[in-house]
Amino acid sequence: LQGFSWTMLLLFCAIQELGSWAMHTAVEGPGLGQPGDPALLAGGRVKRGWVWNQFFVVEEYTGTEPLYVGKIHSDSDEGDGSIKYTISGEGAGTIFLIDEITGDIHATERLDREQKTFYTLRAQARDRQTDQLLEPESEFIIKVQDINDSEPRFLEGPYIGSVAELSPIGTSVMQVMASDADDPTYGSSARVVYSVLEGEQHFTVDSKTGVIRTAVADLDRETQDRYEVVIRATDMAGQLGGLSGSTTVTIVVTDVNDNPPRFPQKMYQFSIVETAPVGTAIGRVKAEDSDVGENTDMTYQVKDEEGVEMFKVTTDSNTQEAVITVQKPLDYESKKVHTVVVEALNKFVDPRFVDLGTFRDQTIVRVSVLDVDEPPEFRPPSNLMEVQEDAHVGSVVGVVTALDPDTANHPVRYAIDRSTDTERIFDIDAKTGAIVTGKVLDRETAGWHNITVLAMEADNHSQVSRASLRIRILDVNDNPPELATPYEAAVCEDAKPGQLIQTISVVDRDEPQSGHRFYFTLAPEATNNHHFSLLDIQDNTAAVHTQRVGFNRQEQDVYLLPILVVDSGPPALSSTGTLTIRVCGCDSNGAIQSCNSTAYVVSATLSPGALIALLVCILILVVLVLLILTLKRHHKSHLTSEDDEDMRDNVIKYNDEGGGEQDTEAYDMSALRSLYDFSEIKGGDGGGGPGEGVPGRNPTSELHALPQWVQSPDLDFSVFRDYISRKVEQADEDLSVPPYDSFQTYAFEGSDSPVPSLSSINTWSSGSEQDFTYLGGWGPRFRQLAALYAGRRGEEDSEES
Repeated sequence: LQGFSWTMLLLFCAIQELGSWAMHTAVEGPGLGQPGDPALLAGGRVKRGWVWNQFFVVEEYTGTEPLYVGKIHSDSDEGDGSIKYTISGEGAGTIFLIDEITGDIHATERLDREQKTFYTLRAQARDRQTDQLLEPESEFIIKVQDINDSEPRFLEGPYIGSVAELSPIGTSVMQVMASDADDPTYGSSARVVYSVLEGEQHFTVDSKTGVIRTAVADLDRETQDRYEVVIRATDMAGQLGGLSGSTTVTIVVTDVNDNPPRFPQKMYQFSIVETAPVGTAIGRVKAEDSDVGENTDMTYQVKDEEGVEMFKVTTDSNTQEAVITVQKPLDYESKKVHTVVVEALNKFVDPRFVDLGTFRDQTIVRVSVLDVDEPPEFRPPSNLMEVQEDAHVGSVVGVVTALDPDTANHPVRYAIDRSTDTERIFDIDAKTGAIVTGKVLDRETAGWHNITVLAMEADNHSQVSRASLRIRILDVNDNPPELATPYEAAVCEDAKPGQLIQTISVVDRDEPQSGHRFYFTLAPEATNNHHFSLLDIQDNTAAVHTQRVGFNRQEQDVYLLPILVVDSGPPALSSTGTLTIRVCGCDSNGAIQSCNSTAYVVSATLSPGALIALLVCILILVVLVLLILTLKRHHKSHLTSEDDEDMRDNVIKYNDEGGGEQDTEAYDMSALRSLYDFSEIKGGDGGGGPGEGVPGRNPTSELHALPQWVQSPDLDFSVFRDYISRKVEQADEDLSVPPYDSFQTYAFEGSDSPVPSLSSINTWSSGSEQDFTYLGGWGPRFRQLAALYAGRRGEEDSEES
C-alpha cells in the first residue's frame, strides 16, 4: 500500500505540472487589429493561434473537490475580465467545466479509462460584451491517464482439456489465455504472467504463453481419469502490488490399451441335453478389461483340438461376450463330459505397450451332456434297394435295421408310412424290418419307388425315426420288340432289283443293362416271296430292297410284307409286323406321280384340312336335298287332304272373286246340289206352299237363300244345318284335326257390321228390302252378279204384286 501511495503522488505532481502550461499567442508585426475586429475572424494579417499541449486526467479520482485538468489562456487577455472562455464537445458542461474568466478546466466526475480513453473538445475565446470570437476555435484532447485498476480475466473459460494416459513428461495438454483491460502501452498494468495454484504435482503451465503440460509420466486413467487444475494470471508482470485472476481447468485422462483382458473365473461349467441341434447356444463367458471404448473389443477362440471339433465360439459385438455353441451332434452314450479351453485376446493392440505383457487370457469351460430318451437310429443308413420286376409277391427286397441308442436298448418295431405307398406295393415285417413285395411289380409302369420306413420303440411309439428308402425295379425281358410305326412304302412300277424301298426300326419297352440288340428276318409265311428282300444292317435297323425287275399295278397294286423282329433276351422275344408296299406310277426321275388307290393320290395331293372341308361341303348338300324333298312331300300331302273336303272348299272359296262375266265355271254347284234331293225337300213334311208357316217361323233358326239356283224362297235349309252339325261333331271328336269349317267363323257374324254384306246367307228368303242395283256400277267383272241379284229382286216384286 505504501508503494501504491507514492505512485499516485508522483502521477499527480506530473499532471499538475502539465496543467500549468498556458496557452499563448505569437503576435507578429505592428498594427494588429483590436479584439472584435472582423479581420481577426477572417484571418487577415493577424497570425494568431492556439499553442497546445495535451491535457491528461487520472482515472478513478476519488477526491471530494473537482479534479483540476488544465488551463486555457489567450495572449490578448489583459486580465480585466473582458474575455470569456468556453468549451464544447464530449463531456463539455457535464464532465468538464471551465472558468469563463480564468480558463481553468476541472473534471467533476470519476473517469474510467477502460470505458473511454480520451475526450475531444473545442475551445473558444469571446468578447464578453459582443460575444464575438477573439480567437479562431481550436480543438484539444483530454486523455484519461490509466492506473492499474483491472485484474486479468479468463474470458474463454471454463476450460476442458484431455491427455492420454502414460503420456511422457512435458506433453502439451492445452493453452489458457487471460485478458487485462488496462492500457498495455503505459506501464506494466497489462503485463500478465501465469502460474499453477492447484494441481502442480501433475501439471505445469508456461508463465508467458499459458500452455499447460504434464509434469509426470505415470498418469493412469484406471487410477484417476480426471484432474481439476487451478491456473492464476497476475498483471504488473507478477510484481508486488499486481492484480490477479484465476480459472479452473478440467483435464480428462483418455484411455490407451494398456490393460490385457482377464477372465474373472478360471473355470466355467455348463450342461446341455444330447439331442440339442447343431447351433444351439450352451452358454456365455466374458473376459474383463479395465480399458474403455474400442480398447475393450475382444475376440474369442477355442484352443484345444477336441473343443474345436465339437464346439464353436463367437463374439457378441454388443456385449463382448463369448457365445459357445454346439458344432457337432452330442451323444451321451459316447461321451458325457467335454472340456473346452477358451482364449480371449484384444482386437486392437497398441505396439507401444507390448512390453507390458501379453494381451490375452484363457479359461476352461466344462460342458456336461445330459441323457434323454432318443428315438431309434437306422444303421447303416443305406437308402437304396433293388428287386427284379418278375419277383413273386412276398419276395424279400431288403432289410432295414434300427437300434435304440439309449443305454436301455429298447426293442424296435418297424412300419411303412402309407402316405408314401398308397397302393401298398410293399410290406415290412414289424420285428425284423424285412421289406417284401405286396403286389406284382412292373418296371415299365414304375421303375422307382420312394417309401418312408418308420422305426419306433416297442413300448413308446412317440419315439419315431424316419428313413427314406429308394427301391429300384430291375428290368427283365418281358416285352417283345415292335415296329416303331405302321410302315407304308411305295415302289415304282419300273423299279430295278436292289432298290431301297424302306428302312425300318423297332422299339422295346424293356431296358436291358447291356443295351438293345434286335434281329430282323422275313416271317415264315413270306418265305416264298420273290419280290422283296430284307437286310439286317446290324445297328437295330433293317432295309427292304426290291428283288425283281418292274411291277404291274394291274396285276397287284399292294404287297404286304411280314417282318419278324427278335430281341437279344434272355429270354428272346419276338413279334411280327407288316410293311405295306404300294405300287405307284413314277416319272423318269423316280418321283411318284400316282398310285392305284384314289385315297392314296388324294392324300398325296391334298392336305387333311382340305379333305375335311370337302367332306363337310358334301354333307351339307345332302342335308339340303333331303330337306327340300321332305318339304315338298309335306306340301303335297296337305293339298291332298284339302281336296278331300270339297264341300268345305266350295264354301270357303265361295266369296272369292270370279273371272268376269264369261267365267261361268268358277264353281261347280252340281256337286253341292247332288248331295241333297231338293224335290224331296219340296214335297216333304215341311209344309205346303210358299206362304205357309211364314208367320210361325223362328228368325234365329232360318237360313238365307242362295241366289239363282234356289227354286223357291220357301226352301227348308235344315239339311245344311244338319250337315254342318255332323261336321262339327266329327271335328270335335277328332282331336288331331283343326276346326276347318268356315261356317263357325262367319255364319253368325251378327247384324252390327257397318259394311253391308253381299252374301245370300244374310238375305231373307222373302220380304227383303235390300237394293242391289248399285252392283251395276261396279264394272264388267260384277255384271253377272248384278244381273243375278237384280233378277232375284224382280221375281220378289212380281210375287208381291
